[in-house]
Amino acid sequence: MLATLFRLAVVQLQVSSDKANNLSKVRRLVKEAAGQGGKVVLLPECFNSPYGTSFFSKYAEKIPGETTQMLSEVAKENKLHLVGGSIPEEDGGKLYNTCAVFGPEGELILKHRKIHLFDIDVPGKIRFQESETLSPGNSLSTFDTPFCRVGVGICYDMRFAELAQLYNRKGCQLLVYPGAFNMTTGPAHWELLQRARALDNQTYVATASPARDEAASYVAWDCRSTDRRAAAGTTYLADVRQQIPISSQRRDDLYAVTAVQQGSG
Repeated sequence: MLATLFRLAVVQLQVSSDKANNLSKVRRLVKEAAGQGGKVVLLPECFNSPYGTSFFSKYAEKIPGETTQMLSEVAKENKLHLVGGSIPEEDGGKLYNTCAVFGPEGELILKHRKIHLFDIDVPGKIRFQESETLSPGNSLSTFDTPFCRVGVGICYDMRFAELAQLYNRKGCQLLVYPGAFNMTTGPAHWELLQRARALDNQTYVATASPARDEAASYVAWDCRSTDRRAAAGTTYLADVRQQIPISSQRRDDLYAVTAVQQGSG
């Protein structure tokens, strides 16, 4: 799919314990983004609830449910593709960290369940174990827009270069990662990982983080959501891929990155 010029809007908000207020903010901010020409809008990880293992079960919803119904309505009202950050999802007695993507008619295009759960232990700084409450997803997730093909990951998924490589092989020209890096990993890796995934795959990378709240139990690092893109637009991507043609120069006779399980959404 040939990419064309479009405006990508990245929404950032300070998330509170008041779900209704969080959803109201999202509705307003997406409308504002659409008014400024946004055709694809990206929301942060856990935008409808505080981020933390103690919150996931309390705020979890079925899909469709209250939050995704709102996302569907907003996407349809504003005629855009809406990458719904992530929310805690309950399905079959299990909890997932899930991104729902909606099209301009309000249709659910896909659900991406976070593949790589955030389990880390940095002595004296942070210990966090998503696997204490969440289950991992098992599918790659891509969707098409009139502008380009998009690959979806959530936060910790960005650390795994193989996932981005597979999305590249599937023809993705934009990778989106709603995330919530913390005050330990954020300053060290947040921007570095975005640049790495963009450079390795000659693709655009966009991320969306909750705004930093120093009073929260989990403090998100970045007060800036970012995207790695060129001012010249998507024609720049094609030029780079032609000028430095690493996709055709790979030594597939020596190495390969392959998907064990196929599937999208």
